[in-house]
Amino acid sequence: MHGIIFSQLRKYVETKQGGPAWNTLLKHAQLENRAYLSVSEYPDAEMEALVSAAATMSGQPATAVLEDFGVFIAPTLMNMYGHLIPGDWKTLDVIEKTDETIHHVVRVQTPGAKPPVLHTIRRSEDEVVLIYSSPRKLCALAIGIARGVAKQFNETIEVAQTKCIHNGAPHCEIVFRKGWKFW
Repeated sequence: MHGIIFSQLRKYVETKQGGPAWNTLLKHAQLENRAYLSVSEYPDAEMEALVSAAATMSGQPATAVLEDFGVFIAPTLMNMYGHLIPGDWKTLDVIEKTDETIHHVVRVQTPGAKPPVLHTIRRSEDEVVLIYSSPRKLCALAIGIARGVAKQFNETIEVAQTKCIHNGAPHCEIVFRKGWKFW
């Protein structure tokens, strides 16, 4: 996993819990004295250990931690990749076209990068279905990033996960709707 995720996780933990919390988290994850550089790659297992430790420490499920982290990291990702987003796009456009724009650039610029494979179905102007596939199984992070992107656009989205790899499905299906509740 790319180091930017780890460095942002550190900022997230320090923002939520204070500066010393990162070292406590590393200790709980049995990764004491580990440093993460934004430009390096690290084993997925280390992210799993950190998220698991954060969930235990916070008393929340890992999915809640990942979703909250996704909301937190969205502004940074928008700053990093905002130049790829046309000015007339909104939240659902970003969700719909992330794989062909942002993930395409990540794959080209970082050989060996493995962002999740995202397919989308645009059902209407107000609805996109995201089909998420990744051995990392970070669908909750994807949901959080989408919620964070919506905040960046001052929009409201509703989210319903209709299939999940954590429940035995071959991939996740996540429905995003703009501006009104539907479940």
